Amino acid sequence: MSLDKKQLAFLEHARRSVELYLGAVYGLPPHTHTQTQLSRASVSTAGAASTRSKQGEADIKQLFPPPSIWSRILEAARCIASFNAPWDKPAKTSNGFSERSAENLNGVEKPSKSPYRASPFRGSSPFRPSPFRASSPFKGSSPGNGGTPGRVVKRPFPPPSPAKHIQAALLKRHGQAKSKEGVPTTPTHAHDAEKTLDKFFGYNKNFSLKYELGEEVGRGHFGHTCHAKIKKGDLKGQPVAVKIISKAKMTTAIAIEDVKREVKIMKALTGHHNLVKFYDSCEDNTNVYIVMELCEGGELLDRILSRGGKYSEDDAKVVVAQILNIVTFCHLQGVVHRDLKPENFLFTTKDEDAQLKAIDFGLSDFVRPDERLNDIVGSAYYVAPEVLHRSYSIEADVWSIGVITYILLCGSRPFWARTESGIFRSVLKSEPSFDEAPWPILSPEAKDFVRRLLTKDRHKRMTAAQALTHPWIRGHQQVPLDILIFRLVKTYLRSSIVRRAALKAFSKTLSEDDLFYLRAQFMLLEPSKNGRISLENLKAALMRNTTDAMRDSRMLEMISSIDALQFKKMDFQEFCAAAISVPQFEGLERWEQQAHNAYQIFEREGNRVVMIEDLARELGVPPTVPAHVVLRDWVRHSDGKLSFFGFTNLLRGMPPRSKPQ
Repeated sequence: MSLDKKQLAFLEHARRSVELYLGAVYGLPPHTHTQTQLSRASVSTAGAASTRSKQGEADIKQLFPPPSIWSRILEAARCIASFNAPWDKPAKTSNGFSERSAENLNGVEKPSKSPYRASPFRGSSPFRPSPFRASSPFKGSSPGNGGTPGRVVKRPFPPPSPAKHIQAALLKRHGQAKSKEGVPTTPTHAHDAEKTLDKFFGYNKNFSLKYELGEEVGRGHFGHTCHAKIKKGDLKGQPVAVKIISKAKMTTAIAIEDVKREVKIMKALTGHHNLVKFYDSCEDNTNVYIVMELCEGGELLDRILSRGGKYSEDDAKVVVAQILNIVTFCHLQGVVHRDLKPENFLFTTKDEDAQLKAIDFGLSDFVRPDERLNDIVGSAYYVAPEVLHRSYSIEADVWSIGVITYILLCGSRPFWARTESGIFRSVLKSEPSFDEAPWPILSPEAKDFVRRLLTKDRHKRMTAAQALTHPWIRGHQQVPLDILIFRLVKTYLRSSIVRRAALKAFSKTLSEDDLFYLRAQFMLLEPSKNGRISLENLKAALMRNTTDAMRDSRMLEMISSIDALQFKKMDFQEFCAAAISVPQFEGLERWEQQAHNAYQIFEREGNRVVMIEDLARELGVPPTVPAHVVLRDWVRHSDGKLSFFGFTNLLRGMPPRSKPQ
């Protein structure tokens, strides 16, 4: 059996269609079954033996036991092949580029010109439910795995993917549903429900009297942005930007609430030098108008492309420091941005040293202390792993900054695929590469900085304030107050005497770089003349930085929950013990050695005989659990003192688990 070039191309296209079918219906990753089995059929050349072709056909039949499924796939692939003629023209990506052209952009796509996008997704979403499943749910024989030929095995369906239905969630958020054909449709009851929605926002209704609207400068899915000028008042004649959101597209209560929250957050946070200034909010019967500062320097993404796709280290430091500064401020106020990307940062002017400003808080939200958010929003390339797992907080923004920094330094994305499901799989499973150019010639500090931002475990990831004290970027911005300090001090004050002693021992092993961050935070609390801080210092530090956003996020409740009678005055040495984030040290290469050094200090100064019952109470072990069984590896049998295993786990403040083998 011989095949010509067009037939080979058709088989290759059919193989790709099979991959898409597996990923869409069963969530199988690409290049697993189809790459190894169908390729045998597609590589049959004119001089290949017929037995090889028969082997390829047999492999295809093994992959799809039900003939109806296979015939439908082939028919669909044949139709696609005849319509699109994939061997005659290159495939197009979602932004219109050919795949070759998109790759030539070093992974940085040119977006639309809207600097105030209301939606982070452009075009239709190619991903389907469950892109992360590793096992097949087919019922069929598995001779390749040593199973009995012809035996039918029922395999359970894998759990739902954490990354599914993001686009569907956005459509639902704005009052649309997805039909079986994948086309967004409006539910039959949507128009009736829309009539009952209250689209009165309580904003000023004199927009046309106060502002003269100019030309459009950008457009998103749910709104567009225009130039405007102020007609009267102290700012008469000043140019501004106006984001116009159509009320007709607010077809759900959630969509209305999103607009209200965006205005509320911008109004509360305005005044920071790296945040676009909010001026006014207006409405009429058809639109909502958000009036803000006009930034004429263009997007950060445009600057990256104009520089050949990347920045030098020194120039990247200036940009990243400004991003970290505004994000730290937002986190202190209890606001998580959730859509940080180069398109959402604008320069005030076209000067090379122009100030950078964050925009587009349409997906931002308030997050209370110790609260976890679970709705999946953001832009695919910049989304954090914990967002895909539907349990995240302000740490997700830091991951996005790590992606931006990676792009600034090398011009390509750390996690890339041709589909959104592939991107999410890469975010969860892959590690960023530091082997390709220009990483080998960049400084070790730059690589360490990016690695610590792109740590998949959110507990081990640096905060935005900590990142500003990293040796690579230190000195480019004044270190702001870190909300993490308040959480750690609160936990420390509620800990037992034994755990406090363990943390004090560990604090004596800190490096000068670690102490730089802690010293900066201690000075921001304004200690007394004798070098001590109290509860009043913590309260005063928060009040100096308070905004309406902090009250809405209830960040102040974290301080009020600390009993003033239990809080003694704390010097710098004890503050270091209280403000240590042990999981972050676990992510460092020196963790094991540092932990052993701390344990030796603890043995000399703080280790004592501990009661199993007290230890169980400290860790929150339920009374129904036999503490002497689960904590037997935490205590040395010889003298009843903490073992090294118990010491490290007590540092973490984690519940007991079995000792690793």
